Amino acid sequence: MSLSKTTLGPFELFTIETGDFRLDGGAMFGVVPKTLWSRDLPADEKNRIPMTMRCLLIRSKNTGKLYLIDNGAGTKFNDKMEDIYQLDQSNKNLENSFKEHGFSFDDVTDVIFTHLHFDHCGGTSFYNNSDELELTFSNATYHVVDTHWKNANAPNAREKASFLPENITPIKESGKLNLVKENHEYEPGLSAVGVNGHTIGQQLPKVEVDSETLVFVADLLPTHVHVPIPWVMGYDMYPVQTLNEKDAFLKIAAQKNWNLYLEHDAHKEIIRIQYEDGRFSVSDSLTLSDL
Repeated sequence: MSLSKTTLGPFELFTIETGDFRLDGGAMFGVVPKTLWSRDLPADEKNRIPMTMRCLLIRSKNTGKLYLIDNGAGTKFNDKMEDIYQLDQSNKNLENSFKEHGFSFDDVTDVIFTHLHFDHCGGTSFYNNSDELELTFSNATYHVVDTHWKNANAPNAREKASFLPENITPIKESGKLNLVKENHEYEPGLSAVGVNGHTIGQQLPKVEVDSETLVFVADLLPTHVHVPIPWVMGYDMYPVQTLNEKDAFLKIAAQKNWNLYLEHDAHKEIIRIQYEDGRFSVSDSLTLSDL
């Protein structure tokens, strides 16, 4: 496993790979026919497409903080769940990624959650040798948008399966939960973009230094194949809102040549967007090391 990194102004950025998994292709593309999405993402015999859980580590030279954006599904899945999602952490995992970049889990001062679905926050805790839940990042403060925290603790029936108690409870009981408002600024140059179509209170961390911007797009844009505006996940709670959020976001991204960091794309790490003839498409594909 070879991981990328770069420096943008006062921020050092490091790719963190936490594992691969598979999700149902139909659910990932909603009403888009399989004949269209399968051209780019062929499904297996169970109609699942390849996905990854790519997180981001940010070290600030100004504050000395080490931010981790999301942390994957973790290791708490039983055999049945691992089989359903074809979870593979044999090579890509949190521990290996941290070691490759020369960090330990204790170095993390802040964990910024885009949202609390299981594939984004499961790595926060693990079962120790006594079969008790223990925090992975013992020195970290956990940042969640307040509206999302409320939603995660009282979810509707459709979203309930994504908010697992074994993931949420350790965060709640940590004593280190920090609820933030939408579009929160963590420090100059590191803020978040609020979106609510996929789930209420999702935040997309944004590093902005001079003319260079990188946005961790999480589940607003799961893969590069989701760039067309109507290509929205069946998992989204408010798909029409996602349509509007994607359209507004991608217009700015294309105009300003933003770097969009993809959390779930198994093949592309960062993309740039162009807008031609009324359509958005991928103009460039690169890694952190290319910036």
